[in-house]
Amino acid sequence: MKKIESPGSDRVVCASHACAGEGKGRAADQALRYTPALMSAPGAFVQLPEIQRRSTTAPSWPDVPPLLARILAARGIESADELQLGLAGLPAPDGLPGLAEAVPLLLEARAAGKKVVVVGDYDADGATATALMVRGLALLGFAQPGFLVPDRFQYGYGLSPAIVELAQREAQPDVIITVDNGIASVDGVAAANAAGIPVVVTDHHLPGDTLPDAAALINPRLDDAFEGHNLAGVGVAFYLLMALRAGLRAAGDDAGGADIASLLDLVALGTVADVVVLDRPNRILVEQGVRRIRAGHCCPGITALLERANRNPQRLQAQDLGFTVAPRLNAAGRLSDMSHGIQCLLTDDPQRAAQYAEELDGINRERRQIEQGMREAAMKEVERLKQKGDLPMALTLFDDGWHEGVVGILASRVKEVAHRPVIAFAPAQDRGLIKGSGRSIIGLHMRDALDRVATAHPGLLEKFGGHAMAAGLTLARDAYPDFQAAFLEAVGEMLDPAALSPVVVTDGALDDTDISLGTAELLGTAQPWGQGFPAPQFDGEFEVLDQRVLQDRHLKLTLGLPGVSGVIDGLLFNAPVDKWPGKPGRVRGVYQLSVNEFRGRRSAQLIFQHLVPAD
Repeated sequence: MKKIESPGSDRVVCASHACAGEGKGRAADQALRYTPALMSAPGAFVQLPEIQRRSTTAPSWPDVPPLLARILAARGIESADELQLGLAGLPAPDGLPGLAEAVPLLLEARAAGKKVVVVGDYDADGATATALMVRGLALLGFAQPGFLVPDRFQYGYGLSPAIVELAQREAQPDVIITVDNGIASVDGVAAANAAGIPVVVTDHHLPGDTLPDAAALINPRLDDAFEGHNLAGVGVAFYLLMALRAGLRAAGDDAGGADIASLLDLVALGTVADVVVLDRPNRILVEQGVRRIRAGHCCPGITALLERANRNPQRLQAQDLGFTVAPRLNAAGRLSDMSHGIQCLLTDDPQRAAQYAEELDGINRERRQIEQGMREAAMKEVERLKQKGDLPMALTLFDDGWHEGVVGILASRVKEVAHRPVIAFAPAQDRGLIKGSGRSIIGLHMRDALDRVATAHPGLLEKFGGHAMAAGLTLARDAYPDFQAAFLEAVGEMLDPAALSPVVVTDGALDDTDISLGTAELLGTAQPWGQGFPAPQFDGEFEVLDQRVLQDRHLKLTLGLPGVSGVIDGLLFNAPVDKWPGKPGRVRGVYQLSVNEFRGRRSAQLIFQHLVPAD
């Protein structure tokens, strides 16, 4: 593992009003599990954000409790039939662009005993997609498929000419399959073609103006008519395996009976980790994978990672994958070498899996320490700007001591507090360059904003790419002040100022009779919750019977439920306890109803995302 020094400088250079006239962050432990707003932010108790309630009309669906029915209807579910999440509900593979070209090429390579090498990415989606593809090809009878994942600090992202050269030197591929990357690898694919190595690209990122000249381009973004256009990289890889199995089955090959559904634990993990929209195809993939994990039918690596996180696989919820397993995988790619994470997912030896999981857990603890120092410096700068007046519409942050593998998490943390698009930068390994990672808010497409900057200022950005809500970029260190001004200008042109006012959408108030263990268990497992299909959260006011501070930073409340003559625990993690008043009579907040399991006893509890004294 690489030795990473904690940041030693607290100097932060931030966008300010003078610069010109906000847009894959996850909690790493249970203490942050339900606190996307990071309530340790300065001024967190000034007021609640604006609360908007979803529809409280409950459709009458057979065998669906009214509370659950109204919650699901408010998320676009139109009939009880849509709640069925069997694999038969997946869109047919033949609608995915690129499969028609990829399948015959790969089956011919299989028949000839050619070596296929998978080139992955260094985040959790890329790691799970790599492990999935290697395991899946082996199940389908491919001869010893290998993998290669770029070191982000040496090679950067994607199939570059340097990675092609490395693959030739270390793996001698006859065919390359990319997973979770490749749609922008024009030069890398050209280098592979020149070496006589056909490339099958599987990716889900937005294509640019120029597509690589690959033997096959499998990307749902190339055809908006395909229902699975929100698939993660691991989902696209799974579709290729489904198509290959169908081809083998049609040819009467015994491998056509391979159980690739046994790999859905990896698909579920990567899909949740990449925070893609959980439309119905993705919910099916996640639900089927989670069911397998609960039943004990998953790879030893996922089991070991869940054990390190003190999670019971039998009670696993989809969100647990994003909050506990994914950060431990991602940490390897952020600070060390993602091949360690991939090997954890590939091994069938529980003892080896436990060793890998222990190593990944240690890397993740180191990542959290580094992140804490970076976050403290960034929050000081945000507070300084607040004291000067209104925050600018977008924030850019840079520090010499920051780590390039952690700036994405930092940008996410700051965005949640400041409710603005944020780009955080750190020095790159290449002298004279800095690397940035951006996170956006609803209302600003981050990649489009960077594209506007690149168009208006040719040469300012060395390279960039990403999604609506997240993007990455590289630029010359000396160009940072110019980028600050250009980015603020682009955001000012693209973002409605009204989007800067935080709004929390809830499912209304819960009746006291619904605040129960049974309701918490029902809501927790009813559907996979996540991006675009948010977990139920509610707003309400409660009487405070008792309160205490845990570990100097978490607030635990005992709340009264007059309607049922009962009490319930409430928790606010990472509370600014120095600003919380002596026990208020009542509190008002936004919360999720969850299950607390302690020493074998299960009870309902409220986990607050936002909380203020009501009196």
